[in-house]
Amino acid sequence: MSRFMGVRLMAVFSDTGIFVVLWNADDELRARSKELMKPALKSEFGRVYTSDYGIDEAITTALVRTRRHNLAVDVGKHITESPRITKLLVEKDSFEKSMEKIQTFMDKPLSFTDCTSLALMEKSRITQIASFDSGFDGLAQRIY
Repeated sequence: MSRFMGVRLMAVFSDTGIFVVLWNADDELRARSKELMKPALKSEFGRVYTSDYGIDEAITTALVRTRRHNLAVDVGKHITESPRITKLLVEKDSFEKSMEKIQTFMDKPLSFTDCTSLALMEKSRITQIASFDSGFDGLAQRIY
């Protein structure tokens, strides 16, 4: 984790969609997801972060989209077992901040999990998010 005087120099938070698309051979964005994750996992964007809520959403979304239990489990294992992805936990303070955000962002198509991502990014001073979700535009520097 790169830090200078308490400020993270480079880091990227990975949104759920990046992981789901990466594992879905039928998704039209799969090639782009691979293009993003390859340098990300080599730390070219800095340390890669995600959250427990993001992992939950990735596994559930993979299961719903593909109806393949084994693929959904593989998505979860890939994220949770990777030493190159730091997993942040949504604790009480981040949960409360997420509740504030979801009430504020009425004009943005953001899920509650998206709001937890933003709250964790803010808490950890992460300014970049790897995401295909334009709902993050204007709230974080989106890499897509």
